[in-house]
Amino acid sequence: MWQRAAQVVFCAFFSLRVWGRENVPNAGPVVLVSNHQSYLDPILCGLGLTRELDYIARDSLFRNFAFGWFIRSLNAFPIQRGQADLTALRAVIQRLQKGRAVTLFPEATRTADGRIRPIKGGFELIARKSGATTVPVVIDGAFEAWPRQQMLPTPGRIVVIYGPPISSEQAGKMSREEFVAQINHQLRKLQIKVRRLYGRKPCRYND
Repeated sequence: MWQRAAQVVFCAFFSLRVWGRENVPNAGPVVLVSNHQSYLDPILCGLGLTRELDYIARDSLFRNFAFGWFIRSLNAFPIQRGQADLTALRAVIQRLQKGRAVTLFPEATRTADGRIRPIKGGFELIARKSGATTVPVVIDGAFEAWPRQQMLPTPGRIVVIYGPPISSEQAGKMSREEFVAQINHQLRKLQIKVRRLYGRKPCRYND
């Protein structure tokens, strides 16, 4: 119910466009690794898909009863920000082992300028232990619609693009550093592609 309602609102308010749905398996364990532009991102990651997504959120967001109830209804579960939360790590792996799809935001915080920050490791360990397929996801336009310093979102065009998947077998052939670097490269490449496609100035990166 929430997903359908959100699709109607987001398509109307943000002129939402979704690309690459075919890159997300319809069944089986999947880790979606996304950039982080705004509070809208967890909902945006799943709007173009037919399957439900789970995602982690920092534990402080659950302290407000109403908001905590809302994000739990969207399959969110808490993690302690800035700590090696082994309980949350196990919870993610358990969900994946049940064939769920989990969204992770390895930048760990929302972007301050629209660019994708160097991503943190951890997702590669989750993918390896669960045997999940890893899919890079880029959200673009959400930063312009709802930057960190702004109280409420404004209308705009938001695009979500799902990149080529990396199977658990492919991931197993890469070192941890190679896996993280590959996802980091794919996220930035996808963002540059989608910004050019929609006539936006591409973000510049040094690497």
